[in-house]
Amino acid sequence: MSTRKKTFLIACGGTGGHLSPGIALAEGLVARGHAAALLISRKKVDARLAEKYPHLRFLRVPGSPLSFHPLRLARFVLTQAHGLAYCMDLVRRERPAAIVGFGGFTSAGVVLAGALLGVPVALHEANRVPGRAVRVLGMVARRVYLPPGAHLPERALAVQRTMGLPVRKEIARVPVAGAREQLGLDPRRPVIAVLGGSQGAATLNAWARARAAAFARDGVQVYCVTGLGKGAAETIENPSRHGGGVRAIFSPFCDRMGVLLSAADLAVSRAGAGTIAELIRCATPAVLVPYPHAADNHQLANARLFEQQGGGIVVAQTAMDTLAREAGDIIFNDGLLRKFRENLRRMDRANSLDILLDDLEALAGLSGPETPPQVEPQAEGGAV
Repeated sequence: MSTRKKTFLIACGGTGGHLSPGIALAEGLVARGHAAALLISRKKVDARLAEKYPHLRFLRVPGSPLSFHPLRLARFVLTQAHGLAYCMDLVRRERPAAIVGFGGFTSAGVVLAGALLGVPVALHEANRVPGRAVRVLGMVARRVYLPPGAHLPERALAVQRTMGLPVRKEIARVPVAGAREQLGLDPRRPVIAVLGGSQGAATLNAWARARAAAFARDGVQVYCVTGLGKGAAETIENPSRHGGGVRAIFSPFCDRMGVLLSAADLAVSRAGAGTIAELIRCATPAVLVPYPHAADNHQLANARLFEQQGGGIVVAQTAMDTLAREAGDIIFNDGLLRKFRENLRRMDRANSLDILLDDLEALAGLSGPETPPQVEPQAEGGAV
């Protein structure tokens, strides 16, 4: 590890799935004595999550998502041009040792600026199907980090590395009873967490509301993270057939994901790579409902690998009528839950953050030889 302090720029805005690993990487760099600036979007979700990390430096970068609607396409072109000019000035001023992009529209300007100004550029793709930004920007990157089984055929293998998704250090399993009490839940009753990703999922929110009373009759509590702009916080109590009220909590945002995932016996969730990494870290079994309109159907690919490795099961959105039965069958099956948790602990390999930090320092010329490409075996089916 180098003792020379350097600055790294990390483009990670737009969604929690990009920002969370960016924060994990920034904290790791700072712990090694470096400086890090996180480039984020102007979305509310970025601002809300950034508020929790006052010790880190966040910069809001001009930009907007790609759309082929004429007006939004024009906005994309104009804001990305503004973003590139902003990033060219930023790179000249900061003189970073390296630039890391986690995909999404906030990565384009700073990655291109780095390539034009001779700064080493690395990209991290969390999903098994690389997104458009990584596929395009990968042509100018000197390193592309990809999950097991993924590759970019147009880039040389020497540039690609198999790498897990960095998880924030605060995402860790804590005692169940204490976690439930922190969230206002009964520590004695089972819990289903419903997660729609950083934007929320209207389909899962509606399902949680429709099924909350039925779960309550069986003594099962529900904690649903609805997403910002998808309704106000609300707590509902429904009767249990065994007596007493059972809570269903609907919260627009959760900045204590380690606590929530520790409190939950089971998650019903979308299948973004960031959410899956956190489920694995906290050993929380899940029923994954992939978002069917995700680019290149990458959530289905993520979910299938999770299922093959034995962390839970997959239910298609077209089969939502079976979701309550599947969740109910699992949450009352202690043996199956135990097996899922064992598989999840096995999936949570040694923290990839140190491996990533070592390779970035080597890429930036701050340490010894660069880490050689890693090839991991494909996951075998039938883990459960």
